[in-house]
Amino acid sequence: MIEGEDIKKLIPQREPFIMVDGFEEGEDNNSAVTTLSVSPGNYFMLPDGTMSETGLIEHLAQSCSALSGAHALKEASDHPPVGLIGEVKHFNCHRRPKLGERIKSTITFGMTFGNVTLATGQAFVDEEMIADINLKIFIQ
Repeated sequence: MIEGEDIKKLIPQREPFIMVDGFEEGEDNNSAVTTLSVSPGNYFMLPDGTMSETGLIEHLAQSCSALSGAHALKEASDHPPVGLIGEVKHFNCHRRPKLGERIKSTITFGMTFGNVTLATGQAFVDEEMIADINLKIFIQ
């Protein structure tokens, strides 16, 4: 598991927009598990003590970024690649995570066409799925 400051080796984002605090790549190299502890300083916190849906999308997108960064590290790259969300499809927020909860997400890369990768993600708190998404990501 990659955690703490080492996450910065995988993603180009920096404080206060880091939305992944743990990363573990799957055995197939096309999937990963990421985590995020929902803390008071989170940029996407709402007044009611929950994280916004936009924050969940950003967490799942940065989870994809972390997986791309892990691939780049294996290729001896000095910097994580910059990716852009090209399309969000079928985002379902079943509920927003609350302050103090830990999100555990799974990301899977599907087909890649040039610089475009299709990805799916699911976010959980404990065993409860709180969100799922299909993304089209452009990797520079």
